[in-house]
Amino acid sequence: MSRLLLVLCLLLAVPVLGVLGSWLGLDAASLAVLRHQAETVLPGYVAQSLLLALVVALGVALVGGACAALVVLFEFPGRRVFEWALLLPLAMPAYVLAYAATDFLQYSGPLQTTLRALTGAQGALWPDVRSLWGAAALFVLCLYPYVYLLVRTALGERAVPLMEAARLLGAGPGRRVREVALPLARPALAAGVALALMETLADYGVGAYFGLQTFTTGIYKAWLVMNDRDAAAQLASLLLLVVAVLLWLERRAQRRLRFAASRRGAAHGAEARPLRLHGGAAALAVGVCALPVLLGFVLPVAVLLRLLWQEALHGEMGLPLARFAQWCWTSFKLAGIAALLTTAVALALGFALRLRDSPALQVGARVVSLGYAVPGAVIAVGILLPVGWLQARWPQAGAAALVTGTLFGLMYAYLVRFSAVALQSVEAGYARVPPAIDETARMLGATRRRLFAELHAPLLNRAALAAVLLVFVDVMKELPATLVLRPFDSDTLAVVANQLARDERLGEAALPSLAIVLVGLLPVLLLSRSLRAEPA
Repeated sequence: MSRLLLVLCLLLAVPVLGVLGSWLGLDAASLAVLRHQAETVLPGYVAQSLLLALVVALGVALVGGACAALVVLFEFPGRRVFEWALLLPLAMPAYVLAYAATDFLQYSGPLQTTLRALTGAQGALWPDVRSLWGAAALFVLCLYPYVYLLVRTALGERAVPLMEAARLLGAGPGRRVREVALPLARPALAAGVALALMETLADYGVGAYFGLQTFTTGIYKAWLVMNDRDAAAQLASLLLLVVAVLLWLERRAQRRLRFAASRRGAAHGAEARPLRLHGGAAALAVGVCALPVLLGFVLPVAVLLRLLWQEALHGEMGLPLARFAQWCWTSFKLAGIAALLTTAVALALGFALRLRDSPALQVGARVVSLGYAVPGAVIAVGILLPVGWLQARWPQAGAAALVTGTLFGLMYAYLVRFSAVALQSVEAGYARVPPAIDETARMLGATRRRLFAELHAPLLNRAALAAVLLVFVDVMKELPATLVLRPFDSDTLAVVANQLARDERLGEAALPSLAIVLVGLLPVLLLSRSLRAEPA
């Protein structure tokens, strides 16, 4: 069993190894391609990606950190509502928010049209939202919940009682926030920013729709437009290096965060009371918390509903309900199969790790855990490169026919990308199962098969259900890998929304976009419910 799982871990690591292995066959032609990229497109990719990352990092740190500090440290009207409402933008994929923002803010959109009618102004009232700065603002609105969630957890465990102690020692409110709360939140802030940056660099939908020259759009352009796999592999490896650095920073911050947190601190946090705000300070706190929810979820959903209503009333063919049903079935089928496969792999790996039979399997599981940090574009290139090499070496094997444009190839990409999500949920479930239970079962003569089927499986049903749900939603929103590897004539909701928006058919893109947001609400509601069950 352990050997089979170790082989599976190696297979899931092939895409990353394929991208890195592209440098082993570096020849004069590949060097010429690299030199040409360095002289032409690479500086633009680096500059735009770096500027986008810096703006997003600053934005999510400010918005997520400020909202978390207000919700945890202070009492103001609507605080209980904002505790869970600030998570809602997690259900809004960045590319869906881009479609809604473009329709609402463009020259012919309802906002500019209304303002010109009221003021008599002529021409565009502000720059086009489809720019690097517009993309950065959209990423901040979609990704700040990563920072909010981690900072809120960190502050809720330690900050309130320590700030109360500082108050008794004579420190003012400003000094308490500056010298007590902020240092405690720094590891969580760093981890949340790193997660947000990994999502930003992995994005393809916003970059392609806004015409940005980032690493991800450059990978697809090199592969699909220029038909240059060497250039695509080199760009993918550079992006993988940046993501690896971000992942190292996130893990380092998480270790510091676990060191700073404690259950005793959480218990004291439940007894302490936040500082009550009055008057203008309370109104400012409400405004700061309400603005990201309004701009990141409420307004985009309203814009998509308006587009859907207009398409139903004035569209030439009305709502494409028959095609929508087909898109939904394809998306649900792919997401369901991927969720069941990844959860099965995670349960098998989790059980093997629980038994601690193979040190090599421990390393293999950690390699699998890196998959979620790898962008979909890198996974697609990492799958196609070894397949192309096998096809050129052994044409009769039919490796390309097995992976390219098939359900097998797409499921393989989903396993590489999302097995880490399921494994994390299963390991969290195992952390709540005392090892003494296993020892007792073994003393009573239970075999491994019976130990898992009759003892572990019932105890892990909630963790397995959470893994299925999280992977299902992630696959529903996945765009880059699906765009390249999907079987022919099997478009998903994400692919269709991207294609319709690219053709400026935003009214038709509203229906699949709303469906993606609706499905994305499921884990957000589950997360907010679990947070409300914990001590504030």
